[in-house]
Amino acid sequence: MDAQGHGQADDFDPADQWVFDPNTGSYELRLNPAGEPADISPQDRPAPRPRSRRRAPEPDPEPPPSRGRRRAAGKAEKAEKPAGPTSRRKPKPKKSKGKKVLYWTSGTLAFILVGGSVAAYLVYQHLNGNIKKVDVGENNAAVSDGPMNILVIGTDKRDGKGNEGYGDAGSVGHADTTLLFHVSEDRTNATALSIPRDMITDVPECSTKQEDGSRKKISGDQGVRFNTSLGQKGRDPGCTWATVEKLTGLEIDHFMMADFNAVKTLSTAVGGVEVCLGKDINDPKSHLKLPKGRHTIEGEDALAFVRTRHSVGYESDLDRIKLQQQFLSSMMRSMKSKGTLTSPSKMWDLANAATKALTVDTGIGTVNKLKDLALNLSKVDLKNVTFVTVPVYDNTDGATVLLDKAKAEPLFAMVRQDVSLTEVKKKEKADKAKQAAKLKGPKADPANVRVKVLNGSGQMGAAQETVDWMQNTEGMIRSSNGGNASAELKKTTLEYAPNQADQARRLADSMGLPASALKEGTEDAAPMAEMTLTLGADFKGAGTPISAPAKAPKDIQRVEADDKSVCAK
Repeated sequence: MDAQGHGQADDFDPADQWVFDPNTGSYELRLNPAGEPADISPQDRPAPRPRSRRRAPEPDPEPPPSRGRRRAAGKAEKAEKPAGPTSRRKPKPKKSKGKKVLYWTSGTLAFILVGGSVAAYLVYQHLNGNIKKVDVGENNAAVSDGPMNILVIGTDKRDGKGNEGYGDAGSVGHADTTLLFHVSEDRTNATALSIPRDMITDVPECSTKQEDGSRKKISGDQGVRFNTSLGQKGRDPGCTWATVEKLTGLEIDHFMMADFNAVKTLSTAVGGVEVCLGKDINDPKSHLKLPKGRHTIEGEDALAFVRTRHSVGYESDLDRIKLQQQFLSSMMRSMKSKGTLTSPSKMWDLANAATKALTVDTGIGTVNKLKDLALNLSKVDLKNVTFVTVPVYDNTDGATVLLDKAKAEPLFAMVRQDVSLTEVKKKEKADKAKQAAKLKGPKADPANVRVKVLNGSGQMGAAQETVDWMQNTEGMIRSSNGGNASAELKKTTLEYAPNQADQARRLADSMGLPASALKEGTEDAAPMAEMTLTLGADFKGAGTPISAPAKAPKDIQRVEADDKSVCAK
């Protein structure tokens, strides 16, 4: 797809058009000639000042001084001025090299995300018109204070010259590569969940926006390939969005989507991506022919690398996911090591290539919003970014896979509760240790636990189910059903007074509540007062622990973003 809205870019060298904006502390690329205003999106234009019907009278200007007065004033001024050269402008302090780098990087979308194979999105104000948007019925803020979940979809759509050998002929684009990128609340770590395209799952009912502005409902399907959540029956990215939310229990904030062209153009724009092969590969289907060892690839070779599967591992889509994770990790490292983020010319090439492939939701449908998101996500250190494949096992048909619930659910629970898959800063460890201390200490006898259960989970009958379990299985005979909560909650909470701490610890131990769920008050309660347990969306059933495991299940497929030793075999 051809880029749009380049304006007068052809008349200028983009590398010379960077201007420092003191209001934002970053450089901006301005392609307009001197004296002409830069393009501004309607929502960013200042509101016009209201015109007054009558003008207030202006004071008479002071008459200009006579020639004699001007000459006398000039002599007096010379007498008062010290000797030496004069300047109307104050000299600007020189910026250190470190600060210049900071200014460059603060103006970039410092993140590369997986697309139809792999795609990165770096966009600037002059390319705002290139961004394609899909209204999925959600309009979330570009950035939130809590954890964030970005859905990245790569389609097998074959638009463009050179793509004839890839994807399904006539396909409108299915979810060929899908990744859910979870960024922790404190921005110290991130987990990227790769979802196999051939996994059998349920696609829920969804709605898509039509050209006339109306919305059309599309019926759901049970027991179908995950990749049919996009394209099939006219489904748009909002349908994949709904499918992933149902599968993982995570609430998605935004999506980004690209096709095959993205990996070719972006890998070239960053000057190539280093990959490693543990053996020779000659795959006629993907057109990849590379000997064993390390290679720097771009363009068609890069696309072939992330598309190949018939010459690695067991020739499955899971083996291809390993290649894509290796490629993406290396591309992220490549951008930092090759100085792409500090070079105006390289940034121009990358931005120009990326915007041609970018499709997003309306919540991040402008350059300013994408920039805000980028600055927020760029706080994550690469060493704390983990790629992990959703656990599955082979189906009996030999062509599809099934969700391994025993391993997948603990993994999803860790992501839902913001548990990092990597070791992070000491401060975070100290904070977690402080919270965990709430669970340590004496526990009351179950018969002495007084608690009222409210249902904020959105599941009908959850409160009564929990009370029955408490009384009949756990011996907490003084529990009661408080009905529905005033609003649904994402996470289960237990409110209690300081003199009820032993009761809270007993209940937390029985239900598997995380320390973060315990909300201790400041004043002691009356002897017969009840604690308040409000079930949230993380409630999976009475007797099922709500707390996520501290470590990920063993034997899951994972790649650390800063691991340079990964080689495909």
